[in-house]
Amino acid sequence: MTNVHRDALFVLVKSLSKSEKRQFKLYVGRLGVNTDAKFLALFNLLDRLRKYDEKTILESGIVKKAQLSNLKAHLYKQILVSLRLNPVNQTIRVQIREQLDFATILYQKGLYKQSLKILDKAKSTAIENEEKNIAYEIVELEKIIETQYITRSIPDRANELAVQAKELSAQNVMTSKLSNLSLQLYGIMLKVGYVRSDEDYQRVKEYFDRHLPKHRIEMLGFREKLWLYKAHLWYSFLIQDFLSTYKYASKWVDLFYEHEEQIALNPVFFLKGNHYLLESLFYVKYSSQFRTTLERLEEVVGSKNFPKNDNIASLAFLYINANKLNLHFLEGNFQQGLYLVKIVEYGINKHKDRIDAHHIMVLYYKIACLYFGIGDNKTCIQYLKKIINNKNLKMREDLMCFARVLSLVAHYEAGMDYHLEIQLKSTYKFLLKMDDLHAVQQEMIKFLRNLGNIYPNELRNEFQKLHTELKKYEDHPYEKRAFLYLDIISWLESHLENRPVAEIIREKALAVRR
Repeated sequence: MTNVHRDALFVLVKSLSKSEKRQFKLYVGRLGVNTDAKFLALFNLLDRLRKYDEKTILESGIVKKAQLSNLKAHLYKQILVSLRLNPVNQTIRVQIREQLDFATILYQKGLYKQSLKILDKAKSTAIENEEKNIAYEIVELEKIIETQYITRSIPDRANELAVQAKELSAQNVMTSKLSNLSLQLYGIMLKVGYVRSDEDYQRVKEYFDRHLPKHRIEMLGFREKLWLYKAHLWYSFLIQDFLSTYKYASKWVDLFYEHEEQIALNPVFFLKGNHYLLESLFYVKYSSQFRTTLERLEEVVGSKNFPKNDNIASLAFLYINANKLNLHFLEGNFQQGLYLVKIVEYGINKHKDRIDAHHIMVLYYKIACLYFGIGDNKTCIQYLKKIINNKNLKMREDLMCFARVLSLVAHYEAGMDYHLEIQLKSTYKFLLKMDDLHAVQQEMIKFLRNLGNIYPNELRNEFQKLHTELKKYEDHPYEKRAFLYLDIISWLESHLENRPVAEIIREKALAVRR
């Protein structure tokens, strides 16, 4: 039996909406000979199955084992062709590609004039919508056709196409260099996380300076500016310069609002830009702007002009709800945020095939923090176990580390002393193995390990010592990230002042509210 997540065809069939399934059957039935086709029978069977089972398929008599692979490949292709014909999927990019295909067919038939007419219109649409890669392909085909369709204007036309090809090529090279830099920095962020020392900072800075291409901002188009801001944003994230992160995330989002037609053309980039803007606002504790940005994002996503498809729905769910949770953390309103738990769990189940495991674990961590904030430590531990017990989580090692540290604190708060000793040993070994034992974590583990030797009347004094020690790192360039995952300072202050941690955080939020 093949795992549902590993069988691409089964996942594709299950991802289809009712209207897409109906369209596929209409597409297949356009010729009478297809009504009894084996691939349609296989489609109907897969549609009925709750999970992929090769044995059931073979027992159905639709196909023999030796032919199954070819039949599945054929069905997969037919579904994609059907989806391509669906008006919902007819984006500008697809439409331009279609026109390029039509022009190529006309060229191959020797109908040069008709082909050039379609290409000229498609090229204008491509340039207008910042699809410069396709525009360059179109110009190259125009150059080929012009050498065979001779007119009196060919000298001027040749010069015009040569200049256009050169300009598009230069713009595409710039876009490629900037997108490569952005992708490499994102990869470093996922694998290593934030810089941890002056050596890390210098290494990242040198890499960024060496690979950032020379440019004049006024000469860049929408696409080049977008990748430029993304590259700066990931660099700012890596070096923990959150004000710069806010600056470039703002430029990213403002770029879309300045070119509103690009929101519908590039909805994924629009969503991601807003997510990073909200994340940077969270880090700099700019709560009023955070709320305004989140409300504006929800308004745009809910408008009739915003594109609707499965991928966009999944990303909108992820980004909007993750930031709704962040808003409650920012304002210290943990109790009011509990309504989101059922919404998030339902969404995770609905979108699990389109959201990667790392983002799902981030949502679980946020829910755990929500319960920790209201003092429900046992429920907090349950959600942290989903992260700690996930053996397939290769990236976001920082999340794994802080999930374990929060678990230690929650075990202590819940009075689970026996489990605390086991957790301490396990967490310490894990942090050493990950080479991620930062000063804040060291102080926390040292404090928790010594709890058994502290008399009750000494406890407040020990909390005060730890608070004084950790305050040194609150604005430390490389240690402050610990407080982004868990507000240890407020937790300590709640013990020192004998008040709920949510109340402490709420007071701080009101004090810095802008």
